[in-house]
Amino acid sequence: MQGGGSTAVLLLHGIGGGRSIWGDAASGTSRALAEAGYRAVAVDLPGYGDSAAMGAPDLAAMVAGVRAVIAAQIDAAARRVVLLGHSMGGMVAQELVALDAAGVDGLVLTCTSASFGKADGAWQAQFLAERLAPLDAGVGMAGMADRLVPGLVSPSASPEARAQARAVMGRVPEATYRAALRAIADFDRREALAAIRVPTLLLAAEHDRTAPPEVMQRMAARIADSEFVCLPNAGHIANVEAPAAFNDAILDFLQRHFPVA
Repeated sequence: MQGGGSTAVLLLHGIGGGRSIWGDAASGTSRALAEAGYRAVAVDLPGYGDSAAMGAPDLAAMVAGVRAVIAAQIDAAARRVVLLGHSMGGMVAQELVALDAAGVDGLVLTCTSASFGKADGAWQAQFLAERLAPLDAGVGMAGMADRLVPGLVSPSASPEARAQARAVMGRVPEATYRAALRAIADFDRREALAAIRVPTLLLAAEHDRTAPPEVMQRMAARIADSEFVCLPNAGHIANVEAPAAFNDAILDFLQRHFPVA
């Protein structure tokens, strides 16, 4: 945890991440929030980092883990809680709110979607087979990162951003990555979007091919009074590739809806 204040912002990472993605070596989001007067709580979802002992993740376990952190923050005197979820973390945030929105005062959904694949399941099956094949062939997570990161950043991404994204993904346990892929394969909360009743920012990236801006714009159209922002010159890992613009967009939203007392 970094910072104090009465608003806790829980930072939920993507499938190839971990709480280190929010640190100074990557996005610097935790520090930016703390310096602005917010309580930044970077979470390792089950199976990742310091939560690896909790076992392989599934969506229910991830939601339960986040719910426990919310309870702990409220006990620590935070009056308001905002969930900031990137990619898979955004799906976890949506799942939690769809099941029980109690204790959640705001949402920031970044580079994510409200469903994974298509209703018939064929796309998901093909995606899983293609994504798992390199691991089955023994390339390991470092090899997967080398293969995937170029498609997750914009053409203009810096070598430093690419290297940091590869380093973070390379540290994800292979068993966790496999389980997390399967955990989100059936995710679909499109029908729950209209029930969201808290201030919500949907933050997209111009070159994101995983969660394209038009997908996030359609999500925003279904959430009452939500805001949509698209970051230029960034891809799916926008928090690492364009950290200043990413953090500025989040702080602008927070300072308007959850001003520091």
